[in-house]
Amino acid sequence: MSQLRLITVMTLVCFMFFQLMASLPIAWAAPLRTPAQLETTAESAVLMDANGAVLWEKEPHKRLPPASVTKVMTLLLAVEAVEQGRIKPTDLVYTSEHAWRQGGSQIWLEPGEAMTVQEMMIAVAVVSANDAAVALMEHIYGSEQAAVEAMNKRAASLGLQNTHFVNVNGLPAQDHYMSAYDTALLVKEAVRHPLYMELCGIKEYWLREGKNWLVNTNKLLWWYKGADGLKTGWTEEAKYCFAGTAKRDGLRLIAVVFATPEPRSHLRESMKLMDWGFANFAAVPVAEKEAVVGRIKVNKGMEREVQLVVANDLTLVVPKGQNKNLQKKVVAEPQVNAPIIQGQKYGELIALCDGKEIGKVDLVAEKTVEKAGFFKIFQNMLTNFFSINP
Repeated sequence: MSQLRLITVMTLVCFMFFQLMASLPIAWAAPLRTPAQLETTAESAVLMDANGAVLWEKEPHKRLPPASVTKVMTLLLAVEAVEQGRIKPTDLVYTSEHAWRQGGSQIWLEPGEAMTVQEMMIAVAVVSANDAAVALMEHIYGSEQAAVEAMNKRAASLGLQNTHFVNVNGLPAQDHYMSAYDTALLVKEAVRHPLYMELCGIKEYWLREGKNWLVNTNKLLWWYKGADGLKTGWTEEAKYCFAGTAKRDGLRLIAVVFATPEPRSHLRESMKLMDWGFANFAAVPVAEKEAVVGRIKVNKGMEREVQLVVANDLTLVVPKGQNKNLQKKVVAEPQVNAPIIQGQKYGELIALCDGKEIGKVDLVAEKTVEKAGFFKIFQNMLTNFFSINP
């Protein structure tokens, strides 16, 4: 081999070597491993954990027609009305002519036909019944328009910036839209309500004393391990949409896909997102609700101190194998003045990874401490004096 040819070959080898090295991730430069990439045929998609952290996204804030995914909000308002005591599951709901005229997916309600609130909610959750959604919202709010106003108000309270409702069931309408990200936030709120999840988890139900068999449109309840909700949707305009959730080993994932192209593709793409999430992330328990993590001194109180407890469970979602650098820090005032109210916030438990905050939860007073009278304050002063002056 000539010297010139040898130099050329060596130059080419060196070039290929450095190109290869440049393409490799520098492990020591990043504390967290980057999971493998993911692709989806959905026009817009989000994978979120139960804390609201986005694990993966594609056009997450794009405003798109949501079809029956709209009913995630419809059902949430109905569940909250039950929880607040405004309606009872046994209340009778009478079908208006307006509800009867809805069309699309329905349970074929007749004008004047009555069903219980519970049955109407099941019809909405299981088979996405448009007529039941309208009848139920009319029962709670008096009219569909009043219900739509309540839906938009609730969306604003949840910080949904790319959501606007025109009807309660998602049938095509101008200026009716949601984003995948907003929908995931809405699902995040919905899964906090046990009644909501109970309704969405019903696989099949016999209606009208066994005359009508309802089968859930969410096939992930059968197909996917840990799946327990939530809502499918389809119109010609919106294509195939799905907002789903599943929980495994303490990790809850929320997958939302909008505008997938063909039948069942919304379910397939959602499973793909959640498969990726469960493969690459793990739930790390940081603190349990009501666990005692510290105490603070109480000035002028019937008791001299009160314990601080965790207000809610704190579970962090981290890339698998990356939980060794987690630390916890309690931030609270060293002392406060009485009275102390049970459940009131007096500090925070902060979770850190390599010194960076990645999660936190409120610390609250374990019990109430009343303000002391003069004689109790004087007694405490004497006790303090003699404890520091032996």
